[in-house]
Amino acid sequence: MDASGAAPEPAPDPAPATQPAAGAAPTGRPDRTLLVILGVIAALVIVALVVVFSRGEPARLDESTPEGVVQAYASAVIDGDEDEAIRHLVPEVADDCVPIDGAPTDRMRVTLVSTTERDDSADVEVLISWSYDEGPFGGSGVDERGDFDLVRADDGWRIETAPWPLTICDPGRWRG
Repeated sequence: MDASGAAPEPAPDPAPATQPAAGAAPTGRPDRTLLVILGVIAALVIVALVVVFSRGEPARLDESTPEGVVQAYASAVIDGDEDEAIRHLVPEVADDCVPIDGAPTDRMRVTLVSTTERDDSADVEVLISWSYDEGPFGGSGVDERGDFDLVRADDGWRIETAPWPLTICDPGRWRG
């Protein structure tokens, strides 16, 4: 009751909810287009991660080919396995090899560029790359082309000369 003795009037009903305009997305629910876009982005991120983490080692080439011999030799040099690397050299070099410390092989990558194969000899050109510091815009690095000279032996291809970053035998010293 108020001061005049009359009962107070009941409060008016709240205003009815307004209906969205025709074609508009209802409020309170996410827009389907946004959900589709977010789903596509999530799928792309997952695919990219799978590709990055499943790359692994490059396919091993057949060691009966000049490229396969160079790949096996370069892998051995990078891994620090001098005995395995020497196994791929011509006997004249392998027998008199005095191992040297060559170029740094950590962060080294060797990529096949081209091969010229003849009856008794072959040339394999490679790109030798070193990567250095990693930064937000990628790291810096150095690339150098190199040539391997190979000759055909009774038991397959053998390396006669290697580019200097992958040379393991001192060409100026011989075992005596």
